[in-house]
This record gives sequence, C-alpha cells and structure tokens, in this order.
Amino acid sequence: MGTRVNIEKTDIFLTDLFQSLAQLENLCKQLYETTDTTTRLQAEKALVEFTNSPDCLSKCQLLLERGSSSYSQLLAATCLTKLVSRTNNPLPLEQRIDIRNYVLNYLATRPKLATFVTQALIQLYARITKLGWFDCQKDDYVFRNAITDVTRFLQDSVEYCIIGVTILSQLTNEINQADTTHPLTKHRKIASSFRDSSLFDIFTLSCNLLKQASGKNLNLNDESQHGLLMQLLKLTHNCLNFDFIGTSTDESSDDLCTVQIPTSWRSAFLDSSTLQLFFDLYHSIPPSFSPLVLSCLVQIASVRRSLFNNAERAKFLSHLVDGVKRILENPQSLSDPNNYHEFCRLLARLKSNYQLGELVKVENYPEVIRLIANFTVTSLQHWEFAPNSVHYLLSLWQRLAASVPYVKATEPHMLETYTPEVTKAYITSRLESVHIILRDGLEDPLEDTGLVQQQLDQLSTIGRCEYEKTCALLVQLFDQSAQSYQELLQRRLTWLVYIIGAVIGGRVSFASTDEQDAMDGELVCRVLQLMNLTDSRLAQAGNEKLELAMLSFFEQFRKIYIGDQVQKSSKLYRRLSEVLGLNDETMVLSVFIGKVITNLKYWGRCEPITSKTLQLLNDLSIGYPLNETLSNSVRKLVKLSAVQFMLNNHTSEHFSFLGINNQSNLTDMRCRTTFYTALGRLLMVDLGEDEDQYEQFMLPLTAAFEAVAQMFSTNSFNEQEAKRTLVGLVRDLRGIAFAFNAKTSFMMLFEWIYPSYMPILQRAIELWYHDPACTTPVLKLMAELVHNRSQRLQFDVSSPNGILLFRETSKMITMYGEVPKDQVYALKLKGISICFSMLKAALSGSYVNFGVFRLYGDDALENALQTFIKLLLSIPHSDLLDYPKLSQSYYSLLEVLTQDHMNFIASLEPHVIMYILSSISEGLTALDTMVCTGCCSCLDHIVTYLFKQLSRSTKKRTTPLNRESDCFLHIMQQHPAMIQQMLSTVLNIIIFEDCRNQWSMSRPLLGLILLNEKYFSDLRNSIVNSQPPEKQQAMHLCFENLMEGIERNLLTKNRDRFTQNLSAFRREVNDSMKNSTYGVNSNDMMS
Repeated sequence: MGTRVNIEKTDIFLTDLFQSLAQLENLCKQLYETTDTTTRLQAEKALVEFTNSPDCLSKCQLLLERGSSSYSQLLAATCLTKLVSRTNNPLPLEQRIDIRNYVLNYLATRPKLATFVTQALIQLYARITKLGWFDCQKDDYVFRNAITDVTRFLQDSVEYCIIGVTILSQLTNEINQADTTHPLTKHRKIASSFRDSSLFDIFTLSCNLLKQASGKNLNLNDESQHGLLMQLLKLTHNCLNFDFIGTSTDESSDDLCTVQIPTSWRSAFLDSSTLQLFFDLYHSIPPSFSPLVLSCLVQIASVRRSLFNNAERAKFLSHLVDGVKRILENPQSLSDPNNYHEFCRLLARLKSNYQLGELVKVENYPEVIRLIANFTVTSLQHWEFAPNSVHYLLSLWQRLAASVPYVKATEPHMLETYTPEVTKAYITSRLESVHIILRDGLEDPLEDTGLVQQQLDQLSTIGRCEYEKTCALLVQLFDQSAQSYQELLQRRLTWLVYIIGAVIGGRVSFASTDEQDAMDGELVCRVLQLMNLTDSRLAQAGNEKLELAMLSFFEQFRKIYIGDQVQKSSKLYRRLSEVLGLNDETMVLSVFIGKVITNLKYWGRCEPITSKTLQLLNDLSIGYPLNETLSNSVRKLVKLSAVQFMLNNHTSEHFSFLGINNQSNLTDMRCRTTFYTALGRLLMVDLGEDEDQYEQFMLPLTAAFEAVAQMFSTNSFNEQEAKRTLVGLVRDLRGIAFAFNAKTSFMMLFEWIYPSYMPILQRAIELWYHDPACTTPVLKLMAELVHNRSQRLQFDVSSPNGILLFRETSKMITMYGEVPKDQVYALKLKGISICFSMLKAALSGSYVNFGVFRLYGDDALENALQTFIKLLLSIPHSDLLDYPKLSQSYYSLLEVLTQDHMNFIASLEPHVIMYILSSISEGLTALDTMVCTGCCSCLDHIVTYLFKQLSRSTKKRTTPLNRESDCFLHIMQQHPAMIQQMLSTVLNIIIFEDCRNQWSMSRPLLGLILLNEKYFSDLRNSIVNSQPPEKQQAMHLCFENLMEGIERNLLTKNRDRFTQNLSAFRREVNDSMKNSTYGVNSNDMMS
C-alpha cells in the first residue's frame, strides 16, 4: 500500500514538474516570438520571478535536458550565468565545478545547438572560469585548465573545433573586461594571473592553428571552414588586444596606445614567420576576412619598442614595411571600406611606434614612401569614400613632418618631395568637394566642426613642411576664389580661411624664419581683406560657416602674433602695414575688437557665432594673471575706443544677445557669463578704487535688479519675463564675480549686492526651486561669491561680513533643500552638486570663525550641514561615482567636514555614518585619482579622530568624552567590518595595483592598522600563505620590515616613518611577486 502511495506522489511531482517546464517554454516563446508588447512584458516579468526563485538552478538543468525549444535552452544558460555571477550568497565551489563540467559535456554531445544557445553556454563557462580563477580544491586551481578543457574539441571535426576556439576566445575577452559588480582590484589580479599563466599558450595555439589552416588548401566555399577561420582570427585578435598592464580604461584612446607585450612573448615576435603568417593570410583569403587580419597586424605593429634591442627592432620593422609595400602594390582588397580603414590604422602605427630615423634606414624606404604618398593623395581625392579613415593618414604625415628637424642630413627622408603633394591633395580635394556637395545635396563636411578642426590641427604641421609651396598654393587658390562672391566660391573661401588659420597656427611647431613670417603676412592680408568685404555686406546677408572660419583664423592668429612674446619687428607686421595700413599691434587689436563688435551686432541671435566671438574676446582679455602684472597687449586693448564703448554701453540696445528673447531657451544665455568675464577683466585694468566708475559700469545690472524687485513686490507678474531677466542678470554677475579676483574690486561687488539684492536671489530659489533652468544659475552665482579665490574675501577685523555672507549661504542651501523628498533626485542632481561646491568653498574660505555660531546660538551652520545630509541621502551611492562633477564636489566637501567638523560627523545617526563610510570605501577604488586621494584624506581624518578618542577613553581623565564622540566610538565598535574592509582595500591597492597616489594611501593606513591590529595580523598571514611556499618567508619579512620602528601613535614623525617603510615594502613585495603566478584566494579577506 505504502509503495503505491509513493509511486503516486512521484507521478504527481513529475506531472507538476513537466507542467512547470511547459509553462516556462511557453513564456520563452512569448518573450522572443510574440509581437504583442503587453504579452511580452508579462512574460518578461514572470521569467524575472523565475530567475529569483529558490529552485531556479534545478529547473535550469531540466530545461537544458528536456527543453524542446532553443529559447528555453537560452533562458537556462542566461539564468545560470546570473546565478554564478551574484556577489551575495554565491554558489558553493563543488556546485560551480559541476556546472562547468556539465556545460562542457553538453556542448560536446550536442553539436547542432542554435548558435545563440552555444554562445550563451560558452559565456557561462567563461564567467565561471573567471570568477573562480583563484579557487582551490586540494591545492589545485580547478578553473585554470581551459586549454585542457578544449583539447577534445580541437581534435574533433571542424564544427567541434569552432566550439573549442570560441571557448578560448570568449574566455580571453571575459577576463579582459572589468564588470561593475566586482571590485576592480579583483579583476586586475585575475587578469594578471591569466596573462602570466595561460595567455601566451593560447596565443601560440591560435597561431599554430592558423598556420595549419593556411597550410592546407582552405575550401572557402565550405561555411564551417569559413567559421573556423573567423573564430581563429577573433581569438588571435583578443590575445593581442589584451590589457596587459591594466591601463586601457578608455577605448577611445585606442590609437595612442602601445601594446605592452610581456617579455616572455619575445620569441614569438623575433620569429619573422609570425608576422609573415598574417601578411600571407591577408593575400590568400577573401576580403570579408581581411579586416580582422589587418586588425591583428595593427596590434603587432604596436608592440612596445623595449621588447627588442636596436638590431632586432630594425629587422622587425623591415619585415613590417615589406608587408605594407606588398599590400600597396596589390591594392585590390582595399576597395572594401573595412579593409581600407584598418590599413590606414596600420600605416599610422608605422610612425606612432617607430622613429623617422629608423624608417629611412629600411631597405625599400624610397619606394615605400612613394607608394604611401600616392595612396594618401588618391585617398584624399576620393574624399567621399571612408571619410573617417582620413584621420589616420593625416596622423601619419603629421608625425612624419614633425620629425623632419630631428633626422640627420645623411639620411634622405624625401618628405620635402611628398609632403607638399599631400598638402595640395587635401586643400584641392576640399575645394573640389564644394561643387559636388552643392550639386548633389550631400552632407557638408563643414557642418562637423569637430572633425574639421581635428583635420586642420594635423594639416597645420604637414603644411609647414616646405611652407613656401603651401603658401604659394594658398595665395593662388585664394585669389582665384575671391574674384567672385557667389555661394560656390564662398564655401571654397570658407575652406581656405580655415586652412590659412591652421597653417599659421602650425608656426608654433617649427623654428620660423623671417621669410615665413612674410608669407604669413601675405595670407593674413588676404583674409582681413575678405573680412572687410563680408562685413560690409552683413546688413544684406551673411554666411555663417564663413564667419565661423574667420573666428577660427582669428584664434590661431592671436595665439601666434598677439602678445608680449611676439617681436613687433616681425615681417608679418611689415606686410600688414604696407597692404592694410595696420602699423602696429594696437591697430591689429582694433581690428579684432571691431570684428567682435560687428559679430555681436549682426549675429547676436546665432549662438555658435556669438559664443565663439565671446570666447575670442575672453582670450584677448586674459593677461591679468594672479600676480597682477598686466600684459602690454591688454593695456593697449583697454585704451581702444571700441573697448571703452563696450564698457560704457553693455545693453541689449547695442548687443542684441543681452536682450530677453521669448523664443530662446534659458540655457541659451550661458554666453553672457563669458561676455561679462571679459568685460570684468578689462574694467579692472584701470578701475583701482574708483567707486564712481564701478557704479557707472553696473548701472544696467542695477536697473535689471530693480525691475525684478518691482515684479516680486506685486502679487501678479509675468513669470516668464521675470525668469528671463533674473537668469540673464545672475549669469552676468557670475562673469563679473569670476573676473574680480582682487580684494578691492571684489569688495565693491560684495557691497553692491549685499544686503540690497541678496533677498531677490533667495526669493527666486523659493519661487522656482522646481525649475533647474532658474535655480542652477542662481546657485552658481552664490558658489562664486563665497569662493575665496586669490584671498579676495578678506574682511576688516571689525566687519561681520564673513558671518553674514555665510548666513546667506546657509539660508540658500537650506531653502533649496526644503523640497519634497520624492522630487529631490529627479530635479536636482546638478543643483545638489553646486550646493556641495558652495558649502565647501564657504567652509574652507578662512573668512568665518564657525565656533561663533554655536557660541551665540545661531543655527546657520547647523541648518546648512543638516541640509547637506538631507541632500546626500537623496542620492544613490552609484550616482556619487557615476557623475564626475558630483563626485568631485561631494568628496572635496567631505574632506573639509572630516578635517574641521568631525564632531558634527560623529553626532550623526548610525545609518548616515555608515552611508558616508561606505561612500569613502567605494571612492578608494575610483578611477578618478582626485576622488581616490580625497577619500584617503577623509579616511585619515576619521581614523585619526577615532584613534584619539579611543586613546582618551582608556586614560584616567577627569573630563569624560562628549556625547558625540562616545556615540561614534560605539557605532564603530558595533560595525567593525566597514573599517576592516577599508584596511584590506587600501592594502590590496598598494600591493596588487599600479598605485598612483601611494603617499595619500599611506596616511590612513597606519591608523587603520593600529585600530585593527588583530585583523591586520590575520590579513598578513592570509597574504603570506597565498604565496608559493618558497616565497612565503620573503613576504613575511616584507611585513616585518613594514612595521619596524613604528610606535603606537599617530604623531607626524611616526607617520612619516611609516610612509617611508611603505615605499620600501611596496618595492620588495613587487620584486617578490614578479615571477609568481599565485594570487590571493577570492574567498579570503582580500576579495
């Protein structure tokens, strides 16, 4: 009877299980196949619940075993990947080994899986292997046998071989990529160990398989052989693209980096057959595969110079140049855009990694440089084909031209022959493109000013090589284009003005001669004559692109020929005098200012031109450094009648961009700050203590403040008009406040704004707290006013102004923080960041004695600090590091608080203290060195405070600890793990990482060790035991030396001794670990 009951129970269980599997399969179909959004969302929600369910693991295995659709297999693989990746409640080691073995068997027994299922299972294998890299079972690193794991695949059919190669490729990629869920330190330890123990073997295996594949007659009609070749090339590329020393945090810097191949790989690169393999492959396989081959060659061409001695490098370069020559002689495959792009990258690496002196010694150099020049000229002439690749070709020629002065005369580089051809091809091709763009309605390259500027920066150096030819060409083309003033020729002139500006700017890279200055004069005269013509026609019509080109030209001309460093006897000035009557720098400056005023008059509604014009004015006004010595050019500038006109008439009547335009956004007013920064600097030149002159200058702003005050005094007013007037006004004032960096002028501004107009700013925050377009400019102005730049906020001994200014700061921050909590985050991240900066500037400005507030019962300081806590708690931890401006303002404020207001920090609620400590802990591993250094400083202050309080509590004293200190000590004793975690993090960074701020890291470390001596002892033993047996004694000695002569106190002398010991400790540990592939077990305290 009992047996029958058990059988029935089993049947019921199996029936439920199969029904559950059927439901999951149905949900998978709905997720991946249905077109109905609602059904798909419901399926997605149900599958998320399944992923988080306790029986997910067992059901995933059943789905893989019994699932009838590929989608259910995909679900199982992705769910298992999430399970093995989780940081909280990780799977036991035995279970992970079982999953790894199961996946390998599953792939080996089911060759006909859907591609996406195979990919997901390989991803699962790679993730398990990476995260378990340091896991041991019976002294064996159980996840380090990748090559052994895939051997059975590589010895089977092509289909299985593809799986084996893909596993290695995915594993290499997985280990090379950091993920946000695990510490960066752990990622670097795994990557370094993988690099030292396995990567070279994988690379060698990949090259051998490629040799075998290319040795056989590949049947390129066979899709499986196609797939194998593709996967082998991907694997090789992943090996060469590995981040060998942990520096590539930014992929955009790809073309600046050197491939830091380890010394142990030397044999592979000294063997010329490695390089030859890829050049042979390029010529023997279809163009669709060639881009990957060329990508591998780009990496091989970029191996670090120090891998070879001089003779070896010359031999390697010779083979590389021969291969490039062979491609240029047979360019058929380069008609494919991807091939062309990668080949341009390869050419750029020839000069980024090798010196011109080395290139010219290569046997076939004359022929190769001719072929490269012809290829470049042809590429530039076909400007519409792969325009993004031109950057690499120009980069090559820019570097070649810049190297000319450093090559010995006995080594003919032949660049005097070919560089002018490249310059001519670029200039003429841009001019010829104008007609085709207008005719066919194509996208105009001039629209992309960033790309144009990048190319011009490169051309500036290329064009200066054989400058006589460049100048003659530009003069000829300019004179041809200037004969008529129609749209086609306007666009040609736009290109020419841009290029003339660029080549004049290129003068800085070369030792210039009088003859070249005279040539510059010829070009400048033509552009200024063109400007006079275009300005005379602005009342009828103007050309925006040509105006932007003019501004680019003026900027380059200013950098080279305006300022005290320029000799006024320059032949350029002589030529300007002969042709245009501009006899000296003052007259040239008047042309600049005339252009500025003309642009602001006619182009006030065109934001790009207005902002660039104001930037030019701003650059001209700089010359008033902190030592208060003026440059002669700025003195001359202020004397100009046009500048005096601006200082006396800065109203919307004369400058339309200062008007309130209801059509534009509030953010369009940003350029006003630049305008008033420049005017403020120019005003300061002769201002001195003349309050009447200051009052006269401020009249338009006084009128604007009075207008806003009048609006606020009535119950009903035009809100949009009030917003626009106020936002424009505070942007203007911020520009003036930024420029006034001397005490005398800043005090005039302070007395003008306080107390008369400060209530208006407070009222604006109160009214429009929900509108960042209004609050951000007001907060930025306040942050500027409280910033004690150049010690400008120095009040008299009897003046209460410092305290009054802080009261206003506190009032504004408090009012801004009084927002319903649910709205804070959505609206205010930028505003919160500015509040943090404002509070930091006020607290560290040294113009307020903050002890006064508590002494006299003033709650201004307490309110500001409590609002800081309220705003801080509205921000998720992740945002503190995700937004650079926020993280810098927060951590710099926290540094001030922990240094000067530690009693306030100690008085906070336990959950707030833990939030702050965990933010410091996360900041210690931040990529931004400033943030990391700030966190070290914060931690040092906290640890020092803790140590002092503990020391006091153990001494017999008549004065008991204050309540805040007592509570803080209690909280720290309740939660020792946080401080211990930070101790292990700091030690981990110092030992295992490229620590760029070692001194900063050393300061909190001594306090952490003294507070956690037992934990430090356990940590030390863990690190020592993780080393190979023969290195354990050396590591133990390193730790002994670290604490030698260190006393149990945090006096400066003791700290400095510890810092010195730490430097020696780090060197010794690095030397000890260099030849060790061991690391720290991921389950120990260091993870």
